Amino acid sequence: MDREAPSPRADEGRGVGTSPSRPPGEGVAVALKVAVYTRISRDDEGDGLGVARQREDCERLADLRGWAVAKVYEDNDVSAYKRNVRRPQFELMLSDLADGLIDGVVAYDLDRLARQPKDLERLIDLFDERRRRVFATVTNDVNLGTADGRTMARVMVAFANKSSHDASRRIQRKHLELARQGKSSGGPAPYGWQSDGRTVDPVAAEHIRAAQKQLLAGVRIGTIRTDWQRRGLGHPREGTTRLPHHLVERMLTNPRLCGYRTYRGELLLDDDGRPVIGQWEPINTVEEWEAVCAVVTERKQKYPGRSLARKYLLSGIARCGLCHSKIRGQVNKPRTANSKGATFSYQCSVVNGGCGKVGRAGESVDEFVISLVLAEQRERAASTTVQGADEPWPNAPALADVEADIAALTQAAKAKEITVSTLLQLLPDLERRRDELKLERGRHSKTRQQSASLSVDTIEDFRILPIERQQALILHSLSAVLIHPAGRGARRFDPSLIEPVWH
Repeated sequence: MDREAPSPRADEGRGVGTSPSRPPGEGVAVALKVAVYTRISRDDEGDGLGVARQREDCERLADLRGWAVAKVYEDNDVSAYKRNVRRPQFELMLSDLADGLIDGVVAYDLDRLARQPKDLERLIDLFDERRRRVFATVTNDVNLGTADGRTMARVMVAFANKSSHDASRRIQRKHLELARQGKSSGGPAPYGWQSDGRTVDPVAAEHIRAAQKQLLAGVRIGTIRTDWQRRGLGHPREGTTRLPHHLVERMLTNPRLCGYRTYRGELLLDDDGRPVIGQWEPINTVEEWEAVCAVVTERKQKYPGRSLARKYLLSGIARCGLCHSKIRGQVNKPRTANSKGATFSYQCSVVNGGCGKVGRAGESVDEFVISLVLAEQRERAASTTVQGADEPWPNAPALADVEADIAALTQAAKAKEITVSTLLQLLPDLERRRDELKLERGRHSKTRQQSASLSVDTIEDFRILPIERQQALILHSLSAVLIHPAGRGARRFDPSLIEPVWH
């Protein structure tokens, strides 16, 4: 069991076999206090057995040397080779060693401590400061307190670093080969699939599709994230309860959803320029996935770095009938202590650049606008059904021609019919055109699917929707709502002073 390190002592620089200063007559020497450091790069089972075995061997070695184990520092499932990985317990051990809380270090092997030369040098610096600090490993005899020992340690870490680099290169090559074959690279199955990573989990897949429909209907990813976190969906990394925004966005736009294989976050293409198809069941069609990606891309382009959260239905939609500035919703202060509930109004504000002369009770305006929009959309739906307006994307032949041209050029270069230089001159324009057409196809799919999702029958159904979807329904029919002045004094709501501006 880990024991907390005792406080620093004045005799922290002594070596093995020396005795600390003690009161006269006391003949018992105080054992050196050492740290045991254990680490393993991967603990797939999560049971910590690897570091437990290291700990037992290190404690046995410390006992043979006559040292007392002050504390065990454990970094389980943590790499010492990756530069962007911080080892919390390693850093704490170095800090305690520098502060004199421990007199030395025992590790199973030198490569458990360091696989990057810079980490070893930090440790060597501490042993240079106090040469009598002790150091030992179970598998070899390296003494960081001597020049020969430090030289040997540097050589060993350099070879360990090269070994890690070679292994990393082989693993990357293996993952690329698996990716080109459409296979998974291992690891936990993504949300939406069962543990085998191939078979769709019907419950999780339905949650993904429902969230995508919400996204198409105007709901923010932040709102979906909050709902998922409340319901415990999306299984974030085990041991955490937080579901990051970027993770939810990734779950809803992952190319894997429509069967496409990625490598290092990028869509992987075969030799003919076509997406590599993975060996798993898809959740979306390509058309559905492209529509969702188009929504996310357009929002980022239109509102870079801005929050799309809204509290009131017509905020940013309603405009003043006098100065035409945008009107925001605001809470009304209760006039008396007995006033029932908080109300809100739409008010033209001087602070926001308006004239400040127009305001209206918000509930009545919302109710009137909602009834107008729902009636218009019912008429539109009936007209669309009669006319059969669900037409296919008209540029599908153009995209097929561009993809065929890319494939033909690639094959010609392979067959030595054209030079690589010629290929690289012709490909960029074709690839740019292909990407433009795919984005256009995604927008077309988005429009068709949005039309299907923008369907609400009653005001009650409308009210239970998230505010973003309510606004999307309004903006599907209206570009703005003009609120005209009503004059002074309390008056009944007059619909004629609310002017909808239809698309």
